[in-house]
Amino acid sequence: MITGNSIVRDLASFAFDDIDDMIQVLKKQGIAPIDFGIGDPKEPTPEFIRKAAKESIDNNASRGYPIYNGTFEYRYAISKWNKKRFNVVLDPEKEICAAIGAKEIIFNLPNAFIEPEDYVIIPNPGYPPYMKGTLFARGIPYFLDLNSSNNFLPDFNSIPQDVLKKTKIIWLNYPNNPTGAVAPLDFYKAIVEFAKKHDILVVSDECYSELYFEETNRTHSILEVTKEGVLCVNSLSKRSCMTGWRIGWICGDEKLITAVKKLKTNIDSGIPYFIQDAAIAALADEKHVEEHRAKLLLKRDIIVNAFKKAGLNDCTPKGTFYIWQKLPESIKGLDLCKKLLEPKYAIVLSPGAWLAETINGVNPAQNYVRMALVPTVEECKIAAEKIIHAISSL
Repeated sequence: MITGNSIVRDLASFAFDDIDDMIQVLKKQGIAPIDFGIGDPKEPTPEFIRKAAKESIDNNASRGYPIYNGTFEYRYAISKWNKKRFNVVLDPEKEICAAIGAKEIIFNLPNAFIEPEDYVIIPNPGYPPYMKGTLFARGIPYFLDLNSSNNFLPDFNSIPQDVLKKTKIIWLNYPNNPTGAVAPLDFYKAIVEFAKKHDILVVSDECYSELYFEETNRTHSILEVTKEGVLCVNSLSKRSCMTGWRIGWICGDEKLITAVKKLKTNIDSGIPYFIQDAAIAALADEKHVEEHRAKLLLKRDIIVNAFKKAGLNDCTPKGTFYIWQKLPESIKGLDLCKKLLEPKYAIVLSPGAWLAETINGVNPAQNYVRMALVPTVEECKIAAEKIIHAISSL
């Protein structure tokens, strides 16, 4: 009986599928939980973006398959945005390729650059497709723990020499999911120098680049350092509340983008024109992004203050829309999550351990929980009081 290949058989379920199962259990009891589990913004996509999509549907009524690497207009909009945001010049023809959301390109990317049993360096905790894409490409994940003692920045000098010799890709992600950390420009300079010395491709996942709070934490891009030997992934999902639209891009080194384009022509048939036109409209506007950040700041402070009132350490994130709260050693993240799933609380959080790998019996996120600030401000206020009560009862 065919049951799937060895990689599929050995895969654990996607962590967010487990969270969705928890939500369904509550709903079957007639309870609508306040869901901080999955990072899916609840605010509607701004009206002007939806309007651009509607107009494009009629304008493109007779067009066939989309262009594999995105229309020139979409790629030009990306280049224009990068110049304005990071002062980085990108050639729309040679240095940018459209992506069907970040997850698609992150998962598929190792197939373009690694051979079986090559190593890929992955942050721990981190976004699961870094690892899953590596495994499907027959590579070997090597995890670097992100700890508060180092501001959640990986220590690349700790990688053993025998691993470095066979390493082809290093994944970065700042602002970071799940820790909310932001990387300084000096960090990017150091990793570019390190990767060049060891002939390693650096891929920077910058999907949360526009979700920062104080202006002092305004984020950087690795492209500000160089385009040589690096790729940058970004998306409209979090910036413009377009998670369901599935549109993003990858940009950087021309030779590397050529390989990505070759890979993608054999995987997908491109992004619908109306979605690309909606993205063009989104990239041309910053007002809705500023309004989104302002709402997130309100939510962040409500939840952070609740944890502080409960006697926990300050966990104020510098970026993303995640709260990464460390608990006392006596409380595991999973314990608090289970407590909050009781009907009287009905709050969904993610156990930190689900977002990290256990290496040599140690999981760096065992005593953490992650909260995605996607409920409304009012829901955050309700949840804050319940969280304080739940922690005091543990």
